[in-house]
Amino acid sequence: MFTNLAQYRGLFLMTFVLGIGGTFQHGFHISVLNSPSPFIKRFINQTWSERHGSPITEDSLTLIWSLLVSVFSIGGILGSVASGYLAGRFGKKKCQLCSCFLPMTSALLMGLSRATGLLEMILIGRFLAGFHSGLGLNIHAQYVGESAPRKLRGFINSTGPLFVTLGKLCGQVVGLRELFGTESLWPQLLLFSGIVSFVQLVTLPFFPESPSYLLLVKADKDGCVRALKQLWGEGDIQADIDEMMEEQAARGKGRNMTVLELLRDPSQRWQLCVLIGLILTMQLSGANAIYFYSYDVFRDAGAPPERIPYISLGVGTFELVSSVFCSLLINRFARKFLILGGYSLMVLTLGLLTVTLSLQHSYTWMPHCSVALVFTFIFLYGAGPAGATICMCVEIFMQAPRVPAFVISGSFSWMGMYLLGMVFPYMVGRLQHYSFLLFMAVIITSVTLIFLLVPETKGKSTAEISREFNKLNFRKQQRASRPVRPECVLSTKL
Repeated sequence: MFTNLAQYRGLFLMTFVLGIGGTFQHGFHISVLNSPSPFIKRFINQTWSERHGSPITEDSLTLIWSLLVSVFSIGGILGSVASGYLAGRFGKKKCQLCSCFLPMTSALLMGLSRATGLLEMILIGRFLAGFHSGLGLNIHAQYVGESAPRKLRGFINSTGPLFVTLGKLCGQVVGLRELFGTESLWPQLLLFSGIVSFVQLVTLPFFPESPSYLLLVKADKDGCVRALKQLWGEGDIQADIDEMMEEQAARGKGRNMTVLELLRDPSQRWQLCVLIGLILTMQLSGANAIYFYSYDVFRDAGAPPERIPYISLGVGTFELVSSVFCSLLINRFARKFLILGGYSLMVLTLGLLTVTLSLQHSYTWMPHCSVALVFTFIFLYGAGPAGATICMCVEIFMQAPRVPAFVISGSFSWMGMYLLGMVFPYMVGRLQHYSFLLFMAVIITSVTLIFLLVPETKGKSTAEISREFNKLNFRKQQRASRPVRPECVLSTKL
């Protein structure tokens, strides 16, 4: 890997620039409001009292806070849906550049919210941040995946989850009371997000559009060659050009497909099912639920409430380390192996965590075991399924159906996140720690289906992967076209 740093320095630099303005923003906005939430709720109460002359009721405060949190997911769904049209119409580079203004506007709105006394500005800012995240998640994964050579495709694709975890960690850091997590400074929380987007805005113009997009959609072979040389350095790129041309010939057309065309296309049926299954498994694996439940685990382990944000910061750091570990492993091990191995160990960890939480008050050392299992679960998730799933989702689609496929996967991902955030608190209230058993059932079912139905993608071209999926897509036709052997009639002459 490190021997390629000099030759592919253009690709690595572009991956970094895309990451800080793409999936980084998603992780940042997920975690940035956790620590300062009491101050924001106090601001909501103060604004309500000034408008209505009486303190806000607990139910109304809960409703407004839930809306403030969930509007991020609503923006994410819309951004994900819009990414298909925008990326196909204007290209991934222009979309990414124009979307940089959204986090900067969001930071400005939140920064002025307390000075103007308008809590609606926080809602609008969160919506814009969510729209940018939905757009950025889809475009970033496709942009870097289409720009990487086959031997580095796994590593480059795994940088998406890596920047998500880096964003989560930075959101936790700036939310600490030593920085912006205070009564007076919380309106400036999103300032860091705006600065990062400004950096991307001024640096991304120096990098090319996706080579695959230039050749297959714009039919600009010269532009594609220039882009490849800028990103990959001097070397023989004819084999990669031939692979793209093979992909174009397999599709029979250069333009991107629409979502409706993808849903109707029988040659993409199993790829789409695999994509949706992988994305839903990530959302319903319990990783997000662990973050929700970690506060109670750390509190029962004896950690003072004021120290829990710092322990959570340790969890974020551990997840970042696991993502780096995954990016280094993914070119050595098969994607399917990392997904199946990671989920299998996660099931075991969830089972042990359910046991330790059941015995939490029976033994003094049991809460510490629960804390260790939380860290173990996060590491397993980041080191295996998180990176390998995104990598496989990029590799199973050709250029034409890739854009609408990510529109569909992004919509399912955001809806799953929204529903989990709304339903899981009620699950915890009724089932307590036994709610993890439901996640175990989901993972076991998914692992079985992945083992039986999903082919390996490591080291294969998209055309080769498509031919493997066509064995499933056209299984009935292949079965019907097999020659029927004539019946043999045995006759015995008496």
